[in-house]
Amino acid sequence: MMMKRFIVLSAILMSAYGAVATSIQSPHVVFMIGEDEYHTWETLPEFAKTDLEPKGYRVTIVHADPADKNNFPGLVDALRTADALVLSVRRRTPPRQQLDAVRAYLAAGKPLVGIRTACHAFALRPTDPPVAAPLSTWQDFDPAVLGGHYTNHHPAGPQTTITLAPGAGAHAILTGISVARFIGAGSLYKVSPLETGTSPLLMGEIPGQPAEPVAWTHLYGPRRARIFYTSLGHPDDFKNAEFRHLLVNGVAWAVGRSR
Repeated sequence: MMMKRFIVLSAILMSAYGAVATSIQSPHVVFMIGEDEYHTWETLPEFAKTDLEPKGYRVTIVHADPADKNNFPGLVDALRTADALVLSVRRRTPPRQQLDAVRAYLAAGKPLVGIRTACHAFALRPTDPPVAAPLSTWQDFDPAVLGGHYTNHHPAGPQTTITLAPGAGAHAILTGISVARFIGAGSLYKVSPLETGTSPLLMGEIPGQPAEPVAWTHLYGPRRARIFYTSLGHPDDFKNAEFRHLLVNGVAWAVGRSR
């Protein structure tokens, strides 16, 4: 009888251990996508399928509602089990419940990876009319969470030359990346100066203009949520293996994996 109880208890413990191990080995990555300019509603799901899922990540894609671009159905539920949030949103004002879920997720110390327009994800322009309840904004999301100060971008046309930020070469996010094969396809964002405590990884430069950070890390809030942001993310950037490698490394660093 004792042997039978031991076997049953061992099976229960092994099952519980297996569930924990699966959770650790298969982080749940939630993509929040809502922008009309850079086609990340196409590039990011494809990236998740070809570059993240084969590495064992579980992925949930949350798109803005086509009938209401400020609404992200399923986001609140998805964030409850998210190990990382990948953000590609441009000037959206979600219902307060949804934006509060993002705030709570980050306040809990959970990581975020932002690309391109994430630096003005939930912010209105000075000329935009104010929003009314139940919609909400997060005007200082860029400096507070990402650690940047987006003001605009340079004209489209010239490709951005990418170089290592001083002292950044040993960072885990840059492991295996050849900067010599890295070119920014989209317009260069004006994001300087970065907040104190950020760590620039890559710099971008176009002729006749000062260099700007194009990738960096930041730690947000008392629980020091890991934040990785890149202003790259043009559709042509996704055709570059170095950019995709950067995103894979950024997600891995965010969730604490080696790759």
